[in-house]
Amino acid sequence: MGQDGGVKLWSAPSVAGPVTARVPLPGSKSITNRALVLAALADGPSTIRGTLRSRDTDLMIDALRTLGVSVDGDGTEVRITPAPLRAGSVECGLAGTVMRFLPALAPLADGPVHFDGDPQARVRPVGPVLGALRDLGVTVDGDALPVTVHGTGALDGGEVVIDSSGSSQFVSALLLVGARTRGGLTVRHRGASVPSMPHVDMTVDMLATVGVIVSVAHGPGEEISWTVPETKIAAHDWAIEPDLSNATPFLAAAAVTGGQVRVPHWPERTTQGGDAIRQILTAMGAEAELVDGELVVRGPQTLRGIDIDLSATGELAPTVAAMAALAEGRSHLRGIAHLRGHETDRLAALTTEINRLGGRAAETEDGIVITPAPLTGGRWGSYADHRMATAGAIIGLKVPGVEVENIETTGKTMPDFPAMWAAMIGADS
Repeated sequence: MGQDGGVKLWSAPSVAGPVTARVPLPGSKSITNRALVLAALADGPSTIRGTLRSRDTDLMIDALRTLGVSVDGDGTEVRITPAPLRAGSVECGLAGTVMRFLPALAPLADGPVHFDGDPQARVRPVGPVLGALRDLGVTVDGDALPVTVHGTGALDGGEVVIDSSGSSQFVSALLLVGARTRGGLTVRHRGASVPSMPHVDMTVDMLATVGVIVSVAHGPGEEISWTVPETKIAAHDWAIEPDLSNATPFLAAAAVTGGQVRVPHWPERTTQGGDAIRQILTAMGAEAELVDGELVVRGPQTLRGIDIDLSATGELAPTVAAMAALAEGRSHLRGIAHLRGHETDRLAALTTEINRLGGRAAETEDGIVITPAPLTGGRWGSYADHRMATAGAIIGLKVPGVEVENIETTGKTMPDFPAMWAAMIGADS
């Protein structure tokens, strides 16, 4: 690991032949942070097993402790004991789930709750959640981080209309607190289509698990409404699935090298959007099958380009873009304009970095087009974005000399990605 002007550079390892490995993965960030929030609002203590321990989930745990919730355990099993929420100052880092879910809970606190985070977090959208809170009578200072929500110990329900085309997390944030509102809550989306709908489905499914049944109604065009009744949230012992989105770089390693990677404990049924990688890999010429609870991916001799709408699974776009840069044939990734508001502007970042290595990538209104071109080594910017960093690692497998900036940013969702990557290819980290 070298340094360049204070920026750490990680020499992405290259391989001369197929990657063959079995890669166990830690738990899902999306499920972990939803389970933590639901446990904090429940009517009794809950246990979460298989908890992902990463920057995003540790930020959520620290935030809940700040708000008065008891979270015991520093490993993958934690015990959550609810308590009346209190005022405090919450550090969001760059975690979208923290900066969007917890302001929706803050009205239940006994005083003001202040939210701030990394510099990049200050440009991430959170306005629709804050606007909804104002419509419900909550006093909110600010429209983007830093923000202060003035808690009064309760939250009135009713109906709110939001535009959630920028992030599905706006909907999930309000649904998670809906059962604790007085009179229940209806969230009505009006605007362009909601991206990453599997994440909303995940929220609805997890709420049902704790006894909160959400009614969903479709209106004209893209309009959707969700109604959450006022009801108790039951305590529950959660078992967290592996993070399927975090699996995708490792599966891509098999695809781009013509190798074979197995991921154990892949669920047969899941609400995780990352499960879509199976169909994506197949469309690009790989084989993907479930065998005795493991997902087995075998890469083709030649990986082919893909034309695909990723609006439901935008978090997979950096992995797919990295594979597309190494494939034969043009690729068009569509339906992902909302990625401009993620940890970084991922469309601009992917285009810039692929082109920096000699590739041919161009932004479109809602996506990116990648045309095959010979790639060379060079610096790959991570933009403090974990999925940008792993995309650089994928390309580095086939292109010697790729140096990824600040690979440690992968700790946002994976505790030790460099060591896992090295173990996969049988190299020293």
